[in-house]
This record gives sequence, structure tokens and C-alpha cells, in this order.
Amino acid sequence: MPAERLAALPPLPRDEEGPVFDEPWQAQAFALAVKLSERGHFAWTAWAKALAEELAAAEARGEPDDGSHYYHHWVSALERLVVERGLSDSAALEERKEAWADAYRHTPHGQPVELKRSE
Repeated sequence: MPAERLAALPPLPRDEEGPVFDEPWQAQAFALAVKLSERGHFAWTAWAKALAEELAAAEARGEPDDGSHYYHHWVSALERLVVERGLSDSAALEERKEAWADAYRHTPHGQPVELKRSE
């Protein structure tokens, strides 16, 4: 990712080598935002603005600013942009989240979670 794009973001958990992720889903959310921007679904500046707004809203709600929720805010901002740009709608996103949660609940410990293809 070009340095100017990283610089446009609100403070990103990172080390000297670049962004850091505690969980695989965080890296996937990061990559999804990058790819959607690269494909022209939204400008990177629009993405940075949406994320900054999400972080400001979290601060206004009194949520801790310790970095532990950063990628949850990232996903919330991404979902909002996806809906605003007409790439999906809120109902479809909620349905998919519930399908993942259901698949997770029904997966034996130690096995990969498999999401069934939607009809």
C-alpha cells in the first residue's frame, strides 16, 4: 500500500514494518477496504473520512481509545460505505453476519468454520 494512503488514515496500529493485526479478520478487513478503493468503489480520502467519523463517534460514546476496538470501527465504517455506495444493503450485511455467527456456533472446536453458499 502506498505510503500516502497510510498517511491519510487515522492512527493505524503499526510497527516499523507497517500495519499490525492481532487476528486474521483484521487483516482481511484491511485488505477489503484497500481492494474496494483500488477498484474505484470509493476514493481513499472518502474511506479515511468515514473511518475518522466512526472513531470520533466511538469517542463521543465514551469508548476506550486503547486500540482494542480499532478494527471493529474499521468494519463499521466499511459497512457504512458499502451501503452508501450501493454495493450491498444493510439487510444483506446483517443476514450474512448472522450466517457467519450461526456457522461458528455449529462448528466443532478446532475445525474450520464453513459458511454455506447463500441461495
